Amino acid sequence: MTDAHRLDCEAQANDCRFIVQSEDETEAISLAQSHMREAHGKDFTDDELREEHLQTV
Repeated sequence: MTDAHRLDCEAQANDCRFIVQSEDETEAISLAQSHMREAHGKDFTDDELREEHLQTV
């Protein structure tokens, strides 16, 4: 079975229900960066998202 990469924004911000999950880590990070910038006004590097927020499921 292929691993999926997941970012659950609700785990970080209680008022946000955004979840991104993809088998492609690059795609998951890109979508998460866009969401964090547009919805929360925060910029994260690939490494910050990968190390602090991205889960492999």
